[in-house]
Amino acid sequence: MKSLFFVTKLGGRGPWRAAAAALLVAAAALAACSPLKLLRPGQRLLSKMEVVGADRADQERLVALAQQKPNTRFPLPKLAIYLLGNRFYDSVRTRKQLAAIRQDFEKRRLAAGDDSAKLGQLLNRRERKLNRKQLVLDKGNAIMRLGEAPVIYDTASTRRSVEQMTTYLRSQGYFRARVVATDTSRYRHNPLLRLIAGGRAAKDSADRAKLYRRVTVRYRVRQGAPFVLSQLTTAIPDSGVAAVVARGQGASLLHVGDRYNEDAIGQERTRLETLLKSNGYYDFRQAYITLEADTSYQAFTVRLRTQIANPGPGLGHRVYTLRQVTVITDAGAGRALRVAVADTLRRGPGRRGPGQGFPRRGPRPDTVVVDSVHFAAFRQRYSPRLLAGKVAVRPGQLYSLPRTQLTQRQFANLDMFRFNPVTYRTVDADGKPDSTATGLLDAVVTATPAPKFQESTEFGGTYVANLVGPFVNVRFKTRNPFGGAEVLELSTRVGFEGQYNRATASPEYTTLFGATAALVLPQFLVPFRIGRDFSRYSPRTRFSLSDTYVSRPEYTRTNVELTYDYIWQRSAFHQFVVSPVVQNVVNTTSISDAFQQRLDTLRIRDGSPLYQSFRRIYEPSMAASSLFNSNDFNETRDARYFRLFVEVGGLTRNLYRHAAWYDTAVAVYNFAKITADYRRYHKLSPNTFFVYRFNAGLVHAITPTNGRYTVAYDKYVFAGGSNSVRAWKPRRLGIGGFSPTTTNADGTVVRDYNSEQPGELLLEGSIEYRFPVYSFVKGALFTDYGNTWTVTADPQRPGAQFRPGTFLKQFAVGSGVGVRLDFTFLILRLDVAAKVYDPSAPATERWAIKRFYKDSEHEPAFNLGIGYPF
Repeated sequence: MKSLFFVTKLGGRGPWRAAAAALLVAAAALAACSPLKLLRPGQRLLSKMEVVGADRADQERLVALAQQKPNTRFPLPKLAIYLLGNRFYDSVRTRKQLAAIRQDFEKRRLAAGDDSAKLGQLLNRRERKLNRKQLVLDKGNAIMRLGEAPVIYDTASTRRSVEQMTTYLRSQGYFRARVVATDTSRYRHNPLLRLIAGGRAAKDSADRAKLYRRVTVRYRVRQGAPFVLSQLTTAIPDSGVAAVVARGQGASLLHVGDRYNEDAIGQERTRLETLLKSNGYYDFRQAYITLEADTSYQAFTVRLRTQIANPGPGLGHRVYTLRQVTVITDAGAGRALRVAVADTLRRGPGRRGPGQGFPRRGPRPDTVVVDSVHFAAFRQRYSPRLLAGKVAVRPGQLYSLPRTQLTQRQFANLDMFRFNPVTYRTVDADGKPDSTATGLLDAVVTATPAPKFQESTEFGGTYVANLVGPFVNVRFKTRNPFGGAEVLELSTRVGFEGQYNRATASPEYTTLFGATAALVLPQFLVPFRIGRDFSRYSPRTRFSLSDTYVSRPEYTRTNVELTYDYIWQRSAFHQFVVSPVVQNVVNTTSISDAFQQRLDTLRIRDGSPLYQSFRRIYEPSMAASSLFNSNDFNETRDARYFRLFVEVGGLTRNLYRHAAWYDTAVAVYNFAKITADYRRYHKLSPNTFFVYRFNAGLVHAITPTNGRYTVAYDKYVFAGGSNSVRAWKPRRLGIGGFSPTTTNADGTVVRDYNSEQPGELLLEGSIEYRFPVYSFVKGALFTDYGNTWTVTADPQRPGAQFRPGTFLKQFAVGSGVGVRLDFTFLILRLDVAAKVYDPSAPATERWAIKRFYKDSEHEPAFNLGIGYPF
């Protein structure tokens, strides 16, 4: 998802000083509040909880099993927030308001008489108001609900915690483990009173009365030696099942010498069930599998016996073979129901007499047989030959759960059907409902078509240079336009964005127009035949043509790109894209004299390649990428992300660059580029995450162009912005330790903060702690670091070259906080970041955090975007 963002600055020092003063006052007010005032006689506050004596691997799990935990202090002091809200809370007034609401609505109800419409509206409004007030009465006001109520110590909860911890340790092989809970009580003086008394606050009678009001609970764990598996045996009376289990023994999750672990035992039961369902045992269930542990033979050892019971006395487990496979490509609600009763394709003897069949429900579907698969539909809209390659189950095969899931996944990847379940029906050799041990199945893929046409429109806006820039995106998708399960997508984007024009010293609008057409084929378009087994990787071919038009006060520019891609999925998380053809044509149709002069100045004085973006450029290249992402759209999993991208361009330029017909005004660059992006998402709790990212890129020319190693401007790497180092403006961070300068109208030379800084080498990273704040509001604390460098020395930009001995000192660092509004289908993000260390500043000013309130370029930057930064 592309992020939309703006960067702005706060002006003036007054607001920051006022905010700092307000923060100190609030801190003093919170310090003066004591949660002990909210305790009733006999109640104690749980101040601390800890688990000691456990292995590090089990520490987090044991802490999670504790029934009571102290109030959260990081990243927000939830108890202090609750106490602040409690200062404004009046339950008596809330009860009076509840009574007043009931009386007021009772009067309105009597006045409404018998008007049912008015009565209904009154009841709805009454319930909404009562529910809001009842929420305040039950859980406090909005500030109190943002925090946490004091955790009142409960000895019964401690006993339950001991029981659960003991049970968990025994499930991990520590059969002789013991957990003992002790609680200690203490009293801490109010920090503000202690400060006033100079640290010598004496305990008076009030203090003695408050003794033992704060409790620390300590769970002491004695794990003892773990029990290990000394012998693994099986008891399987069914010889067929025993043979399958023996063949799959190499993949067993249990091994002699391993610690006894009930989690591993549960995973082994699941593995055995999947193994048998992959070898024809359609009706096998995990309930038949039991693992018995015997610890009576030798100390600290376990003999584990795997038993797989038969379904009944004298009965064995049946192996099922597929008799027929049918795909219904236009299934509706009515036909799906008839599939369940086996009445979609067959017309057997019915109530009308022998040979007359069942009453007909509409015209009989046409049935086509391709590669032993029956395709039934009232009208064949999709290519049966193409769909046959997506069906992994075939007549004559043993029932297989993995092949069933693969069929469902391949049909889902087509983006043609809303639902595509694969169901099975047991039959005997005569086609009647099974009553004997024939072991035959009929498979039916019930595919419900998705709408043929789909349109979506998005509206939004940016705020740059004090101008609101509206934009609109319109996407149109048509499915199966040529009968081969293709997807044709057309999209347009029109937008206006503000920018500051230096020449006129005023804000002006930039016009952007883009159009894209993409055709996706559900197979590889190659001149040779690909085996049917490759279809499990969901191969696709994509043709894409796009045109982007940008009109700014300084220039007008177009960019036309044609791509030809091969896409396939190695797994549900891993995707490959190979683009053998990428053709890009850039053309600047007009450019102002003032802007051309600035480009020439940057090129001559700083060696900036920015001028290349405003030439006529032809960029032929080929690219490949590998993307592994085990996360979901809202990033709610403990997951990993890794993207590797490689591109090589301009290799064919010697074939035509010296031809008579070639226009020498068109620039062609050859280059090689590689980028790698790694992200790790650690799930600390259901709504708390610690995530980090490392991103690197390298680009360089293969051979010189006009005597200089240079590449097309848009192929360089950049740092800074909403998805990079957020304290810097987009593309303005770098290069290395070089400090770019510019000349003002009065002739003074100052540092240039506004020019983009393209580099050849990029190293950057981020760490971020994400936590819930309230309801759909999430928060984040983050630190970003990174920079760009040149690979070779550049006399015009001293300090820009990457050197192994100095690059660590040239990392720019920025930190900040963020607020995210998580609406599930959309995540709005606001990040506020401040520069901490600026390597390109003068030596005495590199710690930018000391200057964040002294000048506008060091004040915090605001980044507004859609989605998470990484």
